[in-house]
Amino acid sequence: MFSRVKKSIHVFLAFVITLPLMLTLPAITEVSAASDAVINLSAEKQTIRGFGGMNHPAWIGDLTAAQRETAFGNGPNQLGFSIVRIYVDDNRNNWNREVATAKRAIEHGALVIASPWNPPSDMVETFNRNGNTNAKRLKYDKYAAYAQHLNDFVSYMKNNGVDLYAISVQNEPDYAHDWTWWTPQEMLRFMKENAGSINARIIAPESFSYLKNMSDPILNDPQALANMDILGAHTYGTPFSNFPYPLFKQKGAGKELWMTEVYYPNSDNNSADRWPEALDVAYHIHHNMVDAEFQAYIWWYIRRQYGPMKEDGNISKRGYAMAHYSKFIRPGYVRVDATKNPDTHVFTSAYKGDNKLVIVAVNRGTTAVNQNFVLQNGTASSVSRWITSSSSNLTAGTPLDASSGSFFAHLPAQSITTFVAELGSGSGNGGTTYEAETNATLSNAVVETLYSGYNGAGYVNFNASTDASIQWNSIYCAVAGTKNVKFRYALESGSRNLDVYVNGTKVVSNTAFAATGNWATWGEKTIHVPMNAGTNTLKVVTTGTEGPNIDSIHVSAQ
Repeated sequence: MFSRVKKSIHVFLAFVITLPLMLTLPAITEVSAASDAVINLSAEKQTIRGFGGMNHPAWIGDLTAAQRETAFGNGPNQLGFSIVRIYVDDNRNNWNREVATAKRAIEHGALVIASPWNPPSDMVETFNRNGNTNAKRLKYDKYAAYAQHLNDFVSYMKNNGVDLYAISVQNEPDYAHDWTWWTPQEMLRFMKENAGSINARIIAPESFSYLKNMSDPILNDPQALANMDILGAHTYGTPFSNFPYPLFKQKGAGKELWMTEVYYPNSDNNSADRWPEALDVAYHIHHNMVDAEFQAYIWWYIRRQYGPMKEDGNISKRGYAMAHYSKFIRPGYVRVDATKNPDTHVFTSAYKGDNKLVIVAVNRGTTAVNQNFVLQNGTASSVSRWITSSSSNLTAGTPLDASSGSFFAHLPAQSITTFVAELGSGSGNGGTTYEAETNATLSNAVVETLYSGYNGAGYVNFNASTDASIQWNSIYCAVAGTKNVKFRYALESGSRNLDVYVNGTKVVSNTAFAATGNWATWGEKTIHVPMNAGTNTLKVVTTGTEGPNIDSIHVSAQ
């Protein structure tokens, strides 16, 4: 991140993107009616890893102890951030700066990821890039040494109480005027030959504007793809029409998709509280979740005069816009299908987890809207709501009745409203569903769509009788204890067994899956396993009889 050139480009691009919307705002009237916003609780999309921001002590100083609580706590007047991104300094003598905030974030249940801007100076050379003879790149004979440098950072943080969730190869390799450039082929080479030696999940390529030419080569190369765990992207100036990524849908089974840095719509000094400008933070998050189907949304600086937290440590209007998502949509929740644009200026998205339904509605119009929400494949009774507008910040509204399967809500002009409903016992949505074909690590197993009846984008077929596996990497539990894990599977005949591991420890041996009668007939099997509070892994492994086709697991409290 940060240069004046980049800043001006992004402000201009944001203006170009939003100008048509600005020019088509309707004349002010008292209220308008909208089409139904239909929420389909059984139509599951991506699993959410969380929302957060960057802490950068080397550039702007560390968060104070009080500011860490504001950022990562989830009580009143706190942001509820569940991800922090930290800096991999090229000088290892400065790595200690990252520890305190990262440790406190983890204590609050947050994930920590890390990004480098430059390799150590002895690994860098200058070259002529489009006439700039001072452009920097990683020396071609230093790729292995650079991988070791990143591995050393992973080890240093672990030894100081911080288990990184993932580490990036390079921050914005395609916008490196002030740091180190990488071409798509250089990134591909590192991902193929060196990334596999790093003892952490790998994020790549972190393009500054989600330019697909940086990530296409990785997706199209099986060896490089095997070494990438998270496709990371920044969305500076990215048109919403460029948010979908069909190639990732096609090739990215078992990989995660994160938006790892942005500010929106600009970085003007002291702009954090401007309204309705701050409303567009929520509008931007909406498109990142719905159009791009990102699993994480990470702001640039957590504390800045244009950020979610102002320099005085107080939450800004932009921060409250983010909090409509971060406080209520917790790690492990799953986005479900919702009418994304039921009125000209209303944008809705919906999520489920912990037996709750969360709906976020953004009204960018200058008129209030009476919006009807219709629930499909699930029930709820009372609905709580929180509203941010020009005159309110996450203010609790009166509860609404959804017992009829729908509810009406008044969306004030230029406002954000988050609705939270406890799902009824007949909804079948207590807990969280994790698909087998997405956001899981596969070994000797493949994603297929041959047989019908699966949910999501496909199912997983084991390809070996022994040591073929599926590992779900990020199963979130609010509290520790014994959990129900319900498998949705198909098996034409016979019986097949799987071992079950939780957080690396075998907890069930040779649990049997009985035949369902047909590969297109899906059955269910429930086991009971212990899990920790926070993020857990669950792995199933074949034990000599291959395995059933696995569609998903559903994790809930006993």
